[in-house]
Amino acid sequence: MLIADEFFLIAHGDSRGRARLNPTATGLGLAAALLGELVLSGRITVDKGRLSILDGPPPADALAGGVLAHLLGLRQHRTVRTWLGLLAGTAADAVGARLSRSGVVRRQEKRGLLRTTVDYVATDLNALAWPATRLLALLDRPHPPAVPDALLCGLVSATGLTRDVLWHADPRAQHRFGVLRPALPLPLRELVAHTEAAVGAAVLRG
Repeated sequence: MLIADEFFLIAHGDSRGRARLNPTATGLGLAAALLGELVLSGRITVDKGRLSILDGPPPADALAGGVLAHLLGLRQHRTVRTWLGLLAGTAADAVGARLSRSGVVRRQEKRGLLRTTVDYVATDLNALAWPATRLLALLDRPHPPAVPDALLCGLVSATGLTRDVLWHADPRAQHRFGVLRPALPLPLRELVAHTEAAVGAAVLRG
């Protein structure tokens, strides 16, 4: 799975499709994951809080291509924090739809008197639990995880999902989790730091 897909499943670990985080933190984490996918594919980079678009072929994934087109269409907005805010509102539905197309979740609408809510319910509970289980297994190994997995751990930490992943981890795994984020390549380390700051600001605003 892509980074945003795995983050989505970790953040929606409830079998009924309900998020473990508030909608703002969930959206910011998913927005960062979508930007992270473009960084990992070499289409954008982050430096001193600003995004730069790099030359290269269009992304193979339709959602990644749509995010890149959005970036290209609004070149006047260059800061990471601005783009986290711009993408956060639609990121959950966009990633949920991508997972729905692949059959991992199904979209479920609930109509109320005042509004309609949308949940993405896992079609397989093992698939729902797999990303968190996989990360914990990687932390039990002596060699460091690959950069995409380290980024996923960084976003888990930045959005407040650490306990949901490390709830029964031993001290060694917890230590390895803690040292992954400082070892990320600088553009990804910046992306995680700005995500954490955005989540913190949202909490302070209530």
